[in-house]
Amino acid sequence: MELSFKEIIFSFVGGLGLFLFGLRFMSDALQSVAGDRMRTILEQGTKSPIRGVLTGALVTALIQSSSATTVLTVGLVNAQLLTLRQAIGVIMGANIGTILTAYLIGFKLKAYALPILAIGSLMFLFSKNKKTNLIGQAIFGFGVLFYGLSIMGHGMKPLKDLPFFINLMTSIENNSLIGVLIGMLFTFVVQSSSATIGVLQELAYQQAVTYKQAVPILFGDNIGTTITAILASIGASVAARRAAFTHFIFNIMGTIIFLPLFLAGIFSKIVILFTNYVFTLIPSFAGTWDTLNIKLQIAQTHAIFNISNTLIHLPLVSFLAYIVTKMIPDKTEKEEIDEYKPKYIDKRFLNNPSVALSQATRETLRMGQLAKEAFSNATAYFETRDESLARKAMVLEDTLDTLERDITDYLVLVSEKRLSAEASNRAYVILQSLNDLERIGDHCENIVELADYATKYNVSFSKQAQEELQSMIELTEETLRTALEALEKDNNALAKKVVQNEHMIDKMQIEYRKSHIRRLNEKVCNGNNGAVFLDFLANLERIGDHCRNIAGYVLGEY
Repeated sequence: MELSFKEIIFSFVGGLGLFLFGLRFMSDALQSVAGDRMRTILEQGTKSPIRGVLTGALVTALIQSSSATTVLTVGLVNAQLLTLRQAIGVIMGANIGTILTAYLIGFKLKAYALPILAIGSLMFLFSKNKKTNLIGQAIFGFGVLFYGLSIMGHGMKPLKDLPFFINLMTSIENNSLIGVLIGMLFTFVVQSSSATIGVLQELAYQQAVTYKQAVPILFGDNIGTTITAILASIGASVAARRAAFTHFIFNIMGTIIFLPLFLAGIFSKIVILFTNYVFTLIPSFAGTWDTLNIKLQIAQTHAIFNISNTLIHLPLVSFLAYIVTKMIPDKTEKEEIDEYKPKYIDKRFLNNPSVALSQATRETLRMGQLAKEAFSNATAYFETRDESLARKAMVLEDTLDTLERDITDYLVLVSEKRLSAEASNRAYVILQSLNDLERIGDHCENIVELADYATKYNVSFSKQAQEELQSMIELTEETLRTALEALEKDNNALAKKVVQNEHMIDKMQIEYRKSHIRRLNEKVCNGNNGAVFLDFLANLERIGDHCRNIAGYVLGEY
């Protein structure tokens, strides 16, 4: 039965929509299962370019999205957690990781799409276990992907007889650059090379596209997928933009190298030889190039292209880094990113809530270290009256205000995503701690102002007052350090230590206030001295209270 033009369009668009939805649904679930381990793997598995390639391939194979891997890599470079050279290795590996999807599509699994959907939906809808639920989501997405391919294939069948389509494919055979351009544009539109390769495989299976016409489009698909990383790098640091542009150079160089080899018939022979003589070593694989269906032939070509391209460019990682460094120069001094602006949080991570939450935690701990630095500067300024310390303390206080707003806004966006109960609790602890860290900065500002007042009115303390103040400063600093460590490690024992210290600070304040009032009565100190001393104690006691609050969040008391 012949299909009308409307049915062809509807089947193609609807099938493509289901394919993209299934791919995204599956990838989101796999990313959630991988969680923050994905970021840890990328950070720790990139010490050499070869390890970077293997890591990039592994992560992409696990989450079934090279775009997600490259965007995450750009985000890590932007956060200064990966160097450009490390990122290049990961990006190369991400290209290799995409070959798994093409092979899966090459196998005749469309007939099992409905049973796969049934299994996935049962696990996704009825399991109360979070991990099983996510695995069910991944299986359901996998089923939707193949069901979409089935519908798409049904709509594509008549294309081989349409004059317009025949002429288009003939023009590709006469000018392969048209095929490259089509692949680039289609991938740019759908933002998924896996989807465009899947469409290409289905077109070839329906005999609408020949192998010779498919390969240039395949090369174009690989270039088009780099657009995602380039878009993700807009507004990012210089290093992040260099990493994204390296992805583009790497893939376009692959096409420049292999397209002429393909047109000369050399690349096709390499793929056939590889299939006939290397694949026979794989257990349970029987057959040759001629026995593979066209889908697997395209998958095999895609794999050999990406692996060969990586092997060619792997020794040139330093050279690639040099090229992009020259093409994207360093910013001028005025454009340099302020070291006190958010460093780790990045909206590029929001597609993976576990990674985004981990980065928010990391930024909050950095904020805590800045609060501790502000405290050290403020107390040192009170003692030395070194103006540089006062300026630094005030800059830090402004920074803490900015970070509180930015991290809070970011955590709100993270909380809108699907989080596990454990992750939701962690987000709550971090969110609550932000206000306390910001308030610590306010008290540091108060201490600076007290120092200025003391200078203006020539306030000085007795030896006993100095010793009392110093002992309370030291205990407060220790309490702040312990509170931050408890927050970082989510450690109850450290949190309880903070609670104990806070009680000691309260007792110190009461005891030292009495001592100072006695000194005032004995005329050892005057009124100005007394006001400054008591206000200093009050600020230290309130910093202790905020440390106690942070400990309470860790202990689950609030």
